[in-house]
Amino acid sequence: MLDHLAINPAFMPLVIYLLSLTDMSLDTGFIQSALWVIAITSVLSNLDNLFNLIGYAGGFATGNVVGMMIEERLAVGFSHVRIISSRRGSAIAEALRHAGHAVTEISGRGKDGTVSVLNCSVKRRKVRTVRKSINEIDPDAFVTVEDIRPLHRGYWRG
Repeated sequence: MLDHLAINPAFMPLVIYLLSLTDMSLDTGFIQSALWVIAITSVLSNLDNLFNLIGYAGGFATGNVVGMMIEERLAVGFSHVRIISSRRGSAIAEALRHAGHAVTEISGRGKDGTVSVLNCSVKRRKVRTVRKSINEIDPDAFVTVEDIRPLHRGYWRG
């Protein structure tokens, strides 16, 4: 597809690399699809040029990393934090509530006895702070974090 343009064949792998990198970093639907079609068509129409394939694969890999870094930096959305503590569940819940987060406490039974299962939904950019608070109170707590879709109803601190 890019063959029709006046691009020096020596630069074609670099152009394909940049298209693939942009494609994977954006992940935005129409633009991503258009860039992917251009890049992959250029690779497939010149299968004898190994450097085009390397350019695409390199751009794909680098684009994934760049996209993850952008997503991590923006930290848009919400996360659900689940904490399982055998010793300090109530203290963790109180600390998180004091910080303005809603926490639901559930009593459970683990391998070694009674545990507290805490559920807390927070903005993604707050996850690091919440995890730090948990770790200060109970470094042995089992913590999982899942990305969730928008929240509806209930107590929510914006």
